[in-house]
Amino acid sequence: MEVDTPALSAAAVSDTQIESLEVRSLLAAPLFLHTSPEFAMKRLLAAGYPDIYSICRVFRDGESGKQHQPEFTMAEWYRHGYNLQGIVDDAVKLICAGLDDASLGNRTRVLEYRDIFKETIGLDPCTASCDELLIAADADGGLRAALGDERDDILDLLLATRIMPTFAKDSLTVLQHYPASQAALARLCSSNNKLADRFEIFMGQVELANGYVELTDAAQLARRMQVDQQHRERRGKTTRPLDDAVLAAMQSGLPACAGVAMGLERLHMVYAGCNDIRDVITFAFQDPQ
Repeated sequence: MEVDTPALSAAAVSDTQIESLEVRSLLAAPLFLHTSPEFAMKRLLAAGYPDIYSICRVFRDGESGKQHQPEFTMAEWYRHGYNLQGIVDDAVKLICAGLDDASLGNRTRVLEYRDIFKETIGLDPCTASCDELLIAADADGGLRAALGDERDDILDLLLATRIMPTFAKDSLTVLQHYPASQAALARLCSSNNKLADRFEIFMGQVELANGYVELTDAAQLARRMQVDQQHRERRGKTTRPLDDAVLAAMQSGLPACAGVAMGLERLHMVYAGCNDIRDVITFAFQDPQ
């Protein structure tokens, strides 16, 4: 079922890797443009909706470049009762259809986050020290000072500079079971609580989709939000009002489900063979000079 959700909210995401665009209002305190329809869609799922999807504009502050825009189109969907393998297969099928290449499914490589780090840089991302990871990243003094002991930032750097360049350019790569510290709103693996049932799908080095088997525990979500707020304060980032409505909905009973978010302009980039997202957007945002 297609659903439509509000773009404006009195709350914002707490995720330290995503910044919300703030809107001044004469009616109330500042409002925020949604970075994803996720929270509203989960409220619908908790209210009894079947499998749902949304195609909408979303907004993220500070994102502009060859693969990023502050305003872009997101397709997001949720399936009841899907496990990790099921939702990965679902996402791969949609990408193959969008790229009009059925054979792409047969050229899809599934990698374990932990294993590919061990194979590529010789370190376990769950147990290696920050110093070991920084050495692997060839971080100089300035970069070390900038990253400090922010472990997940260092892992993201290694992913972008050491891991992703190994991904085949003409096939899909599924990277799954991210560290628990990067779970976002994914549930933790039942067999290993150091890992999360989260995945991302790449075409070459272009990330197309990000998905989870969803966390359904409201108390755990509230704890994660508070940890995010603490991380934001430590990093000098703005803390914003949390979404109590999604916590209440989850408390009332979010069914077992899995979801995926996919940027449609990036999919268009790959389909058109472009290296710059602005080539597939008529009214692309340009950084002011």
